[in-house]
Amino acid sequence: MRGRRVIWKMKYSSFSQIVEQCQAHERPRRVAVAGAAEEHVIRAVISAAQEGIAVPVLVGDAARIRELLEQFGEDPEQYEIVYGRDSKDCGEKAVGLVRDGCAEFIMKGMAETRDVLKPLVNRENGMNTGRTMNIFSYNEVPQMSRLLAISDGGMILYPTLEQKRDIILNAVDIFHRLGVENPSIAVLAGVEKVNPKMPETVDAAALEEMNRNGEIPGCEVVGPVSFDIAFSREIAERKGFQCPYCGDFDMVLVPNMSAGNLMHKAMILHGGTKMAGIVTGAKVPVVLTSRGASAEEKFVSMALASLVAGRGAL
Repeated sequence: MRGRRVIWKMKYSSFSQIVEQCQAHERPRRVAVAGAAEEHVIRAVISAAQEGIAVPVLVGDAARIRELLEQFGEDPEQYEIVYGRDSKDCGEKAVGLVRDGCAEFIMKGMAETRDVLKPLVNRENGMNTGRTMNIFSYNEVPQMSRLLAISDGGMILYPTLEQKRDIILNAVDIFHRLGVENPSIAVLAGVEKVNPKMPETVDAAALEEMNRNGEIPGCEVVGPVSFDIAFSREIAERKGFQCPYCGDFDMVLVPNMSAGNLMHKAMILHGGTKMAGIVTGAKVPVVLTSRGASAEEKFVSMALASLVAGRGAL
């Protein structure tokens, strides 16, 4: 049987539970917002502040930030604002705020992604863990009884075996912080059998073996697994695939960014899925939603990052 043990795991079925857990903190975490002078960003941080999710430190065009705060009925004097002259400066100052202990996680606003991640991996700033950085996408899927993580559909084009191992290790850290003690992870491929002509199946089998021999601890890794088997217990049984997690995996590891991106967008556009996403692999989480993300997506992503940031060092 694939998968060896099943132990108790906290189960999140909705983002509202993530928000409630975050609000249970004795104090809200401080978030450095890189490039905050944008309407959706300001709306999200106002909601986060009002709901006790996070205390924002707004980095960017100070005059425009104040204007937007007033536009939404807020007193700019109640917010900490740090002037950032351009995208690069905003990224450096946001990372500097975390490095200096003035913030506990980062949110990318209108700054360029590279301008946030470059100073984050700069060893002089002390945020680099040595692991591959990737996006941990947590999804509220209407057809599922629990939140589902998908990695990596946004950063690593064609991950190597070593990078896939890091992606799983990063995810396990996040799950453990969330109280999911033994997350189950399906390594997706087009088929459930190893085929040397399909490198992703070879990698999947190798990752499962790493899990079995203790190189990837704290979780259950199963692979290769086809999409239908991973998401349907009935199909798994019909195909004779013996695994207790089918239809109920905590996470799926996709073979490459294109596969993850296509799968994810199909789930959102045609399946009603809602998403929260953070970058993991550094010492602090980073909210790295797309520029087109809604204020709601930014809000729940901040809640996820705040909850993770409040559970000890990465």
